[in-house]
Amino acid sequence: MRPVIAPSSLVLATVLSLCFAGSLTAQSGDPKPNILVILIDDMGWGDVGYHNPARHTPNIDRLAAAGVRLEQHYVASSCSPTRAAFHTGRYWSRFGCTAPSNPRVLPFDTFTLPRALKQAGYETCLTGKWHLGSDPAWNPNVYGYDHSYGSLAGGVGPYDHRYKTGPYSNTWHRDGHLIEEKGHVTDLITNEAVNWIGERGDKPWFLYVPFTAVHIPVMEEEKWLAGTESEPELSRRHFLACLGHLDFSIGRLVAAVEKSGHQENTLIVFFSDNGAYPNAVNADDKYPDAEAQYPHGPAGGTNLPLRGQKTQIYEGGIRVPAFFYWPAKLHPGVRNFPTHVVDLMPTLCGLVGVTPPDRVKWDGRDIWPLVSGTEAVPEPRRLYWVNGGWKERAVREGDWKLIASADGKRKQLFNLAIDPNETQDLASSQADKVATLSAALAEESAKDKDAVPNDQENP
Repeated sequence: MRPVIAPSSLVLATVLSLCFAGSLTAQSGDPKPNILVILIDDMGWGDVGYHNPARHTPNIDRLAAAGVRLEQHYVASSCSPTRAAFHTGRYWSRFGCTAPSNPRVLPFDTFTLPRALKQAGYETCLTGKWHLGSDPAWNPNVYGYDHSYGSLAGGVGPYDHRYKTGPYSNTWHRDGHLIEEKGHVTDLITNEAVNWIGERGDKPWFLYVPFTAVHIPVMEEEKWLAGTESEPELSRRHFLACLGHLDFSIGRLVAAVEKSGHQENTLIVFFSDNGAYPNAVNADDKYPDAEAQYPHGPAGGTNLPLRGQKTQIYEGGIRVPAFFYWPAKLHPGVRNFPTHVVDLMPTLCGLVGVTPPDRVKWDGRDIWPLVSGTEAVPEPRRLYWVNGGWKERAVREGDWKLIASADGKRKQLFNLAIDPNETQDLASSQADKVATLSAALAEESAKDKDAVPNDQENP
């Protein structure tokens, strides 16, 4: 049986911070909450037990059951775009980012979430995967984190901590300094986060934990493989073991919050960066010595019953498990309205009384009224996506979603209220709706690339 931790109650940064001083206002009243954001890598819709009984995720399920589940929560179809949106409240395409990126994604003066929270008196920390610029000169501390640790690039080998072969393969760092360490990547990320929580004093804190799990390559110790014997394929057994290891580690994070005595004033936000990639090749030869190190075969999750997968803008690629957990303030419940990763920065800033500078153009909205239950039905809204390499765009208004190729020659229309699995393309029978959403798509596309990083900037 896999172990389970059950929560008992269930020098640019300094210069740029001066640029933002005076642009923020803080609300008085309740103490500012600590904020723990847990981001999972490549977790699909069906990779949590509360969506799929074949998945064993007791700690995640316990948090979701006691929290507010967002059942139409959207992200990008791949990792760097989602991370850019989370940090800025803006669509990734505004920065020219539509796919995983080793080059720097954000201009150095971007008003990021950690910068905003620092202005509100927060200590800020990232432990895990950054992937918004893989050079040490572009490390998270440059963008507002007091402390950062983990992978500057993307997913890494679980024990050698190497990214794909190339200039950024050596990517494991502490505060922008490349280091070598021993241990499983999930344990290292969790240990750093647990220790950081334990060292905090009375100041409010923001801890962002973007795990590399369950991204390939996966390889787990025998103790995590226990209980996966019904899966005939070894690579998929290691995926399930990776998921169990991840779930246990999330239990450790919650236990650390409780041990610190701050559980009553800590908000936890949980989501995945994109949908699963079911047939991801575990021994991907892009990773150093992959053929020799890792179990061969597919090692991805599931998005069923949703259509599509990571890299696609069907629902399976962009609709992910998500919830807010804060028992002292939030009653358990389910919200079946569209929300988006671009909403998280406006929501968290609103919660702690941060007002952005006038120059900031958020695409997201403050969804706290929806999460907290003070707003029963949200105002209608538009959501927008651009897929990898600008090959496809999509827009959702109300229940209608349009997917269009870059040249506009291929368009698909779905009514998600009656067809959430996108089995019936209605484009040929709903010409007026296609025209309306095509105009919306053009309107959003015109706003793209307004904040592309300038290579001549100096960090």
